Order: sequence, then structure tokens, then C-alpha cells
Amino acid sequence: MLEGQNNYRRVAAGLSIPPRAQEYAINASNYRFWREPVRDYIDELLAGVEGPRGRDFNMRWLASLVGDAHRILQRGGVYLYPADRRPGYEQGRLRLVYEAAPIAYLVEQAGGAATDGLTPILDKIPEQLHARTALVFGSKAKVERVTRYHTDPPHDRARPPLFAPRGLFRV
Repeated sequence: MLEGQNNYRRVAAGLSIPPRAQEYAINASNYRFWREPVRDYIDELLAGVEGPRGRDFNMRWLASLVGDAHRILQRGGVYLYPADRRPGYEQGRLRLVYEAAPIAYLVEQAGGAATDGLTPILDKIPEQLHARTALVFGSKAKVERVTRYHTDPPHDRARPPLFAPRGLFRV
């Protein structure tokens, strides 16, 4: 790019997030810090064809919000950057004003959804410029499913892992 000149290239016009995709993006190294609803959702995806969803899913994590957003806008799926139990992450780690809200706006314009797990991102009012938030965005149905994990009563948490389909004991 030449100095003092702005060059933009349109990747696609009229983007619409595909409703069905078998991809999700999350930093799995933080699993031990996630809250139960996020763990339950990811466990369901990891169970693959043997689990309640009856199909396999692929994890794609670039660790680049813009790169992951671009992929989801093109191919669908869901991105999760949840709040967790680590100090400084209790409200989430992304900045609401200049990270989460712009992505949420683009995703909603493309027919998707964006939430913090409970509240739509664009409904949140920042208390300060650098306010932090959790962020879940992508195909509308997938984001709604993540929200249900946060709002509905636990579903099947009573089953010990040893008796799961891939556990030591099968019932």
C-alpha cells in the first residue's frame, strides 16, 4: 500500500453466515477454567458421532479474532471466548466497545448472532471504555444453543463420565 493511500478490497458482497457448519472455535487449553455451561457445550461437540448431536465437529482456533470472524462469516460455525474462573477473566477478556461490538454488528448484519452467553452483545452498555465481555458469535442457531446451556437447567450432568459412551463402563 502506498503511503497516504487507503486501499480496500471487497471479499464478498451480501454476506450471509451459513446456518449449518460443523466447525467451532475456542481456546481449548483453558477448559479447566470454563464454567459448566461452556464445558457441557464443548463436551457435546467433542463426543462427535457417538454423542447427543450424532455427528463429528472440527475445532478451528486461530487465536485471531478477525481471522476467526472472517472464517465464520464465510463458512458458518460458532466462536466462543467465554468468561472463566481465572483472575481478570471473570467478565470475559475481550473489550466490548472496540472488539466485541464491531464483530457482533457485522455478524448480525450477516444473519448470525452474538452474545456473552446470556445477553446479546449489542444490547450491552459499557460502564467504561475498556469494559470487558465474554463473546460467543456465529450461526444463529449455534449461538442460541450456547445460550440455552446458560439458561436451561443442567441436562445430563448427573451421569458420571465413567458411564459415558466412551467411558470404561457402558450401560
